[in-house]
This record gives sequence, C-alpha cells and structure tokens, in this order.
Amino acid sequence: MEKNTPFNIKKDFFSGLIVFLVALPLCLGIAQASHAPLFAGIVSGIIGGIVIGSLSRSQLSVSGPAAGLTAIVLAAITKLNAFDIFLCAVIIAGVVQLIFGFVRAGSIANFIPSSVIEGMLAGIGLTIIIKQIPDAVGFSKHLVSVPDEMVDADDGFVMNTITASLSHIETAACIIALTGLVLLILWQTKALKKLQMVPAGLIVVLTGVAINEILKAGKSPLALDNTHLVTLPIAHSFSEFIGQFTLPDFAGFKNKDVWETGIVIAIVASIETLLCIEATDKLDPLKRYTSTNRELKAQGIGNILSGFVGGLPITSVIVRSSANVNAGAQSKLSTIIHGALLLICAASIPVLLNFIPKASLAAILIFTGYKLCKPAVFVHMWKGGYNQFIPFVATVVAVVSLDLLKGVGLGLLISVIYILRENMRIPYYFQRSTFSNGELIKITLAQEVSFLNKASIKDTLDHLPKNSSVIIDAGQTQYIDYDVLDLIKNFNTSTAPERNIKMSLIDFKTTYNLPRTVTETEIVSEFVKINEIPKRTAGSYKKLLSLLKKSGE
Repeated sequence: MEKNTPFNIKKDFFSGLIVFLVALPLCLGIAQASHAPLFAGIVSGIIGGIVIGSLSRSQLSVSGPAAGLTAIVLAAITKLNAFDIFLCAVIIAGVVQLIFGFVRAGSIANFIPSSVIEGMLAGIGLTIIIKQIPDAVGFSKHLVSVPDEMVDADDGFVMNTITASLSHIETAACIIALTGLVLLILWQTKALKKLQMVPAGLIVVLTGVAINEILKAGKSPLALDNTHLVTLPIAHSFSEFIGQFTLPDFAGFKNKDVWETGIVIAIVASIETLLCIEATDKLDPLKRYTSTNRELKAQGIGNILSGFVGGLPITSVIVRSSANVNAGAQSKLSTIIHGALLLICAASIPVLLNFIPKASLAAILIFTGYKLCKPAVFVHMWKGGYNQFIPFVATVVAVVSLDLLKGVGLGLLISVIYILRENMRIPYYFQRSTFSNGELIKITLAQEVSFLNKASIKDTLDHLPKNSSVIIDAGQTQYIDYDVLDLIKNFNTSTAPERNIKMSLIDFKTTYNLPRTVTETEIVSEFVKINEIPKRTAGSYKKLLSLLKKSGE
C-alpha cells in the first residue's frame, strides 16, 4: 500500500464512509434478491472490504456481493433447497479463482477494447439511474404486487419497474432525492470549493435524515415509514450476532450440482472482476495499474472465506468502485475502512443506520451513474469514429436492456467484426506504374499477414492485368499464414503463366519453400533497357520507379 499522508487518510476515511453508506443497502438488496439470509449480504461486504481490500493491489476497486450473480445464486439456492449446502459452491468458486490467479488467467482483461470498457461504464451508469428511480420516488414493492426481480436485480432493464414506481410516488422521498441531487451538483461548483473537503455524499445522507426526522417530529403525513428507510438486522446480544453467521454443510461437496454451480460462479465472477478492475483503473485519476492475477488470487481467498462463514459470492463491483473514486479515495485504505464500518455497525449500532432514507442513497447513486454516462462520453466516442462508436453504443444498449455480461459479449463481438474488417483491408502496400512496354506492379506485404487477409490478397491477384510484371516483396514481413503462401504459390505456378504475368517473389523466407522466380533486378532491367533509363539510378528502386514513370508519360 502507498504511504498515506494525514491528508490522504482523511480523504480515505470519508470515502470509505460514503462507500459504506452506498454498499450497505446494496448488500441487503442483493441478499434479498438472491433469497439468501440478509446477513449473508453484510458478511460478503465485510470480507470484500477488509480481506480482499487488504490482499488486492487495486487502490480504488471495492468488492462485495455480486449483483451480476444474483440470478445464478437464486437458481442454485432454489435447486439445492439449502443455503448451507450452497455455501460449498462458494468455497469451490474461490478455489477455482485462486487457481486462475496462479495460472495467470488475468491477462484476458488486456484483450477487451477500450470502446467496450467505456460502453460498459456508460451502460452501468444508465442502469444505476434506472434502478434507483424506485427508491428516489419512494416506491416500495410491498405496496403493490411486483415481482422481486423487477426491483432488486442490478442487471437488465424492466420497464414495469419504472411504470410501477411512477404510479406510487412518496412526496417526501422525492424532496429528499431532489435535494440530494442539488447538493451533489452544487458541491462540484467553484463557489463551494472550500466545503469540498467534506464529502458531498455525507452531507446528502445527513440532510435526508434531517428532513425526514423534521417531518416525523411535526407528525406530517409525508414522513417516510420504515419501508422507505435502510433496514439492517438487529442483534440484541453478542451470541445473537455470532448466531447470524451460517456454516456450510460439507456434505454438499458430494453433490454434482454444487460443483457445477461453483465452477459457473468462478467463471462469471472472474470475468466481472476483471472488467471492473479494468474500468476502475481507467477512472483512477493517478492511472495506477492493478495486477489482474493478484486480484484473482485475492478474490479467490475472499470467496473461500465467504463460503466458510455464510457469505454470498464476491466480485469487484463497479457501483461501489465508481462511488469510491467520486468520493475522492486515494488508496485501498478507503476500501478497508468501508469493510470495517460494515462490521462495526452490523455488530453494534444498526439502529442508527436504519434512520437513513433510501432516497438519499438513491440520489448519490443517480449522480454517480450520471458521471459514468454523461453526454461528453458519447461525444468523445463519436469523435473516435464508427469502429469505436458502434461497439460502444451496442454495449451501452445491451448492458441496460439485457445484463452486464451479455452487453460486454455483444460489444466484443462487434469489435471483433471491425478488427477483422480492418485486417482484411490493410494486408499490403500497392505500387502501380504504367509504361510503354506494360505495367510494373510492386506489392509490399505487411508485417503480419494472416488468413484474414487471404480474401483481400486473392482479389488483388485476380485483378492483376495481363502481360504485366509483378514484384511481391516480403522483406518487411515477419509472419505469413500458410493459406496465403499457398495462394501466392498457386498463382505463381498456374495463373501467372496463363495470363503472361512475370512474377518476382523477393525476400521470402527459405523455410516457405516457394519456387524460384526471376529477380527484381531482372524485371526492372527490362524496363530500364526499353525505356532508356540511366543505369546510375539502378541502385535505388524508388528513384528508378520514379524515372520509369516519367519516361512512360
């Protein structure tokens, strides 16, 4: 860990406090959506903050219960019909992630294009905004018949969520959320620069509590009840607190479904973590680099421990991480503090936290989401060209309408299509000059010529004019695919003689076993002789080609 100055420690503490306030309802919500004990969400948040935060080399990412795994966890718990058996799958997932780290599987993150990462961030930003609308307007699923997944899921957009939310608006929640957003916006202005040492999120939370408590004191019908406030389980004794931890039923290791679930969780959790780490490094003002293999090891250890003490699967989470960055965190001390606060408050003062309106937290998250998907991001990607903008937009739309992994998968697919297209279009440099005795063409192959270039090179060879002289130069080429070599060989031995094309293959590696052809000098000499070009230029092909062209004119 970097050395923390007193200034950094202060900023890290307040950042950790804000992330703790953001993470708390998310831990509970994900546990509820997964049909797991609510305390399991808190346990995984504590481990993600303290254990993974200490082991990871990421300075700003924050780990916790995985929203992207909600559907998998829900299906597994339902199928296994026992949470303690499911915990065995969490342990297995941790072991598999640990293995991934040791075999250096983390490098897969380096192959994800920046357009997809930016699209993922923008898509997550929009998703955060959409998913926080219910809490911002004071909607509670307990008031109407709405499926849990429409309110609690973090991935995928369901229109019914917005429709139902706007049909049941609580005035006080709207006032608290709007006040919070105004404060967050004003906190960014120069006029309040001196006050920016105090995190805006903390002011928003305290303001929200104050507004609701004033309404309660005045016995206003607008005051929010407990359904619109943070709800944390309360233990009345130390033994009751310890009793909230669930130990795994080790008989689950004999169950094939447990192993399958564990492997699936490991794969999905690892991908989400690597994407989040890549995205968080991009958000880091100091542009620090995180070892992805070290991160997989840290996540593996965290999930093993989470499984042993009754927690949910853990990943690095972009919602918490981006909130951490925006709160001004300087190092991973902020992540550890957030985990410690979860532990302290879950054990000692959960009653105080239950005064916080969900609308205040919704305002913080909506503002965080906006910063990820603000119009300037779209303008920046548009200026990068279609090959950047289209994968970016596709990723954004798919992340919002489907889920994180499907969105990234679609973005990668479109990016690959553009990459293939570009590789097919730039396999060589083409020079063509017309003279009185025919045409002289030189094709200089690129440094890498793969099978993707075969179609383009074949099309070029097929359109070479009859009775021309063609030089194919591989002097700058390090690799040529076998299919391309076979294509050139067949053209040289079959097609070229039929069309009276004189070929010269120069600087090809002897290991390619191509047939001998006339040399470049022999072909150029014919043009020199017929067009009466001075011999002193023969040493420079570029100059010679220039003089030949002038002579041909």
